[in-house]
Amino acid sequence: MKPLPPTDLTEPTMPRRQALSALALLASAWVPAAAWGAGNYPITPGQKRTAAQVAERGVPLDEIAPNAPDQYTVQRGDTLWAISGLYLKRPWRWPELWGMNLADIRNPHLIYPGQVLRLVRRDGRAMLETPSEPPLVKLSPRVRAESLADAPIPTLPPHLIEPFLAEPIVLDEKEFESAPRIVATRENSVLLSRGDLAYARGPAGKPLSTDPGEPKAYRVYRDLRPLKDPASGEILGYEAQFVGRARLQRGESVSEAPGPDGKPEGLPVPATIEIVSAKEEIRTGDRLLPEPERSFRSYAPHAPAGEVDARIVSVYGSAVRFAAQNQVVTINRGIQDGIDTGTVLAVLSAGARVVDRGGPEGPTELRLPDERNGLLMVFLPFERVSYALLLQIADGVKVGDRVVQPR
Repeated sequence: MKPLPPTDLTEPTMPRRQALSALALLASAWVPAAAWGAGNYPITPGQKRTAAQVAERGVPLDEIAPNAPDQYTVQRGDTLWAISGLYLKRPWRWPELWGMNLADIRNPHLIYPGQVLRLVRRDGRAMLETPSEPPLVKLSPRVRAESLADAPIPTLPPHLIEPFLAEPIVLDEKEFESAPRIVATRENSVLLSRGDLAYARGPAGKPLSTDPGEPKAYRVYRDLRPLKDPASGEILGYEAQFVGRARLQRGESVSEAPGPDGKPEGLPVPATIEIVSAKEEIRTGDRLLPEPERSFRSYAPHAPAGEVDARIVSVYGSAVRFAAQNQVVTINRGIQDGIDTGTVLAVLSAGARVVDRGGPEGPTELRLPDERNGLLMVFLPFERVSYALLLQIADGVKVGDRVVQPR
């Protein structure tokens, strides 16, 4: 509840945020739920350029989905990707669909439940618009309640990707082996869970410390799994298994306790950590890596700038052979290959081998063409590999399947 200023206010019956821009869908960023609706989403220069171009065109009518509705009211639980798929044959092209008014839009990231989207067709092209502003009414000063349920809708379902924004990490063996490690548990417990205390040491010359500026929050990782390129067999990096989080309570020190001769023994005392959360039970030998600051991530769906011919490297956190829709996979292309957050790629199923027995030369073995199986969207790129969410998958996806630019 928050009071309004003690003066009459003039405002529309519905918020002005109903003015929808091309970027309303372009730049929805992942932020903690408490920050939704705060209106402080970043806007990149590239997004602004796209907005200016989109204001003058739209998309050809043959790009519109056959059953696209003339009008749609945004519902709670909708995602920007789902709405774009409702209107477009190629959903990643939705920025080109949106009509906009750059002079009136103050925050182009926001699209809310209750907004009405209207499909306008003219001169062989189509755009989405919102109805004009409703009439203004006079409101007297009083206390009003604002529901948190009126938050803007996300690009993708948050629950599908938020856990993976914190979990996966790709690094080399040297980085992992030099990370602080858990060396002992309290009361010789074999396994640790939330609320337990444990003891850890940093690498030689870099003891864990609670001094100002030193990290206090850590992620806990175990083992390294090589990520091999299915085509070349080259190791592209190592994926560490995320098992939980810990917080540093006391730094490392040197024991002042007297030894057998009565003099301080000077033995190293490990740091004390508390297990904050545990995805799996934590144990001695697990490694600690500083928790990075959370940052805004823009999920602006877009096709890659150039040609891409990649492969599925692994299915994250799963021992199954085939991955299904809404599962996370790793591909063998990353930042150095021009892949960034929001890149949309097509997944191909390998063509089957068949035998043509009707030819004059006798039975001939054939390889059928690879066919599109669905789409994926990159949400966490590293230097040589990227994590992506499978979208609109028709059949199971497996390691080695091709990934190419969408058509």
